[in-house]
Amino acid sequence: MSTDEDMIIEATEIVEHAKQMEIPVRILGGCAVRIHCPAHTELHKVKMQRKIPDIDFITLGKHKTNLKDLLGKLSYELQLVMVENERAIYHSNIKEITTDVFFDVIRMCHIINIKERLENDFPTITLADLMLAKLQVVKINRKDISEVVVLLLEHELGDTDKETINVGHIARLLSNDWGFYHTLTSNLRKTEEALDSYRDMLSPEELEMVRSRIGMMIARLEKEPKSTRWKMREKVGTRKLWYTEVEEQQRGSLAEYLTNKGKREATS
Repeated sequence: MSTDEDMIIEATEIVEHAKQMEIPVRILGGCAVRIHCPAHTELHKVKMQRKIPDIDFITLGKHKTNLKDLLGKLSYELQLVMVENERAIYHSNIKEITTDVFFDVIRMCHIINIKERLENDFPTITLADLMLAKLQVVKINRKDISEVVVLLLEHELGDTDKETINVGHIARLLSNDWGFYHTLTSNLRKTEEALDSYRDMLSPEELEMVRSRIGMMIARLEKEPKSTRWKMREKVGTRKLWYTEVEEQQRGSLAEYLTNKGKREATS
């Protein structure tokens, strides 16, 4: 069974191999959180008991075939293609690792287009895009909230992608999308409400830092001028579905779901 450390090493090595082939691949998910938050590895891994079940990647759709060839050379076999060819699952029996690969966009409850921002960070997607990926989940769970807490604890807010959560980018993006804005701000408030349950993991100062950064992020999002499209959609509100309904196994745990399914079939 591969450890978290095995996953992170494997993820960074695949990104490096891809770079040599001029394929821009970036890490997201739990591996990316761990890479970006080295000062809080113990919190993430031990206190929050966050196990990294698989490796999540994103690349450009035009590199789909080349990436498949690369992963094949590294012992990964294609298991499943889904969501209009925007997502693929690979698995290595030798390494006992599953990879979940997105192409161009992260399409779940909301759409996060990474095409123009893919190379703004390395070897992961940017902190802002990591936050968007975590906070776009309408039925947000404890795992996602925990990772939002870790990201906010380790990183300041700002208007750059240099080890900073680029809240300016997030605000501009959501100023034209009321649905995503509603989901994300609701989840930030849910995260704030959940902070009391982290008292045994975080100091009072750390809890206050996270709470303060949540408040600053919400204030920045509210302050951003909204488009006419945003204002028109706000009038409709939640009377109309504002997100895409996604099954649990599709929203970030699909690779784990398939791995466990394979184990069940093998023992049945």
